[in-house]
Amino acid sequence: MRLLLHDYVGHPFQAQLSRWLAARGHTVLHCYSADFEAPRGGLTVRGDDSATLTIEALTLGRPLPKYHPIRRWRQERRYAARISARARAFAPDVVISANCAPGIQAALLRATQGGGAVFVNWLQDFYWPVAARVLPRMLPGLGGIAAALLRRQEFGVLVRSNAVVAITPDFLPLCIAGGVAAERLSLLPNWAALDGVPLLPRDNPWARRHGLTGKTVLLYAGTLGLKHNPALLSRLAEAIRDRSDCVVVVATQGLGRVVLEHDKAERGLDNLLLLDYQDYADLPAMLACAALAVVLLEPHAGVMSVPSKVLSYLCAGRPILAAMPVENLAARTILEAGAGVVVPPADEAAFLAAARALLDAPGQGDAQGRAGRRYAERCFDIDAIGARVLAIIDGCRR
Repeated sequence: MRLLLHDYVGHPFQAQLSRWLAARGHTVLHCYSADFEAPRGGLTVRGDDSATLTIEALTLGRPLPKYHPIRRWRQERRYAARISARARAFAPDVVISANCAPGIQAALLRATQGGGAVFVNWLQDFYWPVAARVLPRMLPGLGGIAAALLRRQEFGVLVRSNAVVAITPDFLPLCIAGGVAAERLSLLPNWAALDGVPLLPRDNPWARRHGLTGKTVLLYAGTLGLKHNPALLSRLAEAIRDRSDCVVVVATQGLGRVVLEHDKAERGLDNLLLLDYQDYADLPAMLACAALAVVLLEPHAGVMSVPSKVLSYLCAGRPILAAMPVENLAARTILEAGAGVVVPPADEAAFLAAARALLDAPGQGDAQGRAGRRYAERCFDIDAIGARVLAIIDGCRR
């Protein structure tokens, strides 16, 4: 087949799937946006890749203005035209598209089905719940209408897709209630590229480069935006300031980073180290230096978003401290794997107490880390995952 895999954000595990598909003889074009600010990796063709794999970054020459609704909408419209034109030129048999706004998905769906190809909607997130919460504040008088239109568009794309692949069973009833035919729905939980996160010692070149040798590192790595509370991280640094060996390391950019820079300066948090997103090649070493890996998700996100950083933490074999809704799939995964502790996201006292308890029991944390790695080795088998994707494609091409 000729396959276009479009992952707007540029996650490593989607790139791993494209590599796997190309290695099976399919001609694969993997596209992503270079303008979206996010951690990403595995997005260059390697010497051991199949000759049938092409990876392309699409750019409009400026970063996406995430928190400016009208400017963002305009730029996403231009990007939608760009990816749609690329799809028509490539003439795929199948398009798999993920991690983009409903307007981009709608345009790509039209281009795909207009060319007689199959469109697979890889449902990573619902956009409308966050939009319904923030747009009325950002666009007084118009935000509610904009959010309602976004919801209508999002479900419209899902209904017209040849197949919808949900990453959590929590999405399935929402899709059905929105009009998606049950027979078009499939379930495929996310994973992390296990071969991209080998187990490494805490004392490694990345740790030494950042002055972390001999330190007990509490690490947060990844997006810190509207679905996260960065104040928990500055409060964590403040709460463990009495432990001279401990440092909170946060590798992020954007809205949450601005909040943390303010808190660091205001409170004199010398034990809070703020870094930009790190190169994918440095990811294993960065994760390895952590004594504790932190994940955050606000109550309003509920089951609507599944933080993929949890999956990388599992691969790295590091214990996880999660402040997130317990009903979320990522929280359930942590508990099922025995890989860490989950506390309610609004309970700051419980979050800080859990951090101290884990720091006081390093043996328990090591055991949780090993359990997480075993879970990853058991569940992140790309051969089984790839075969499942091909079965989904085969089912909707009949």
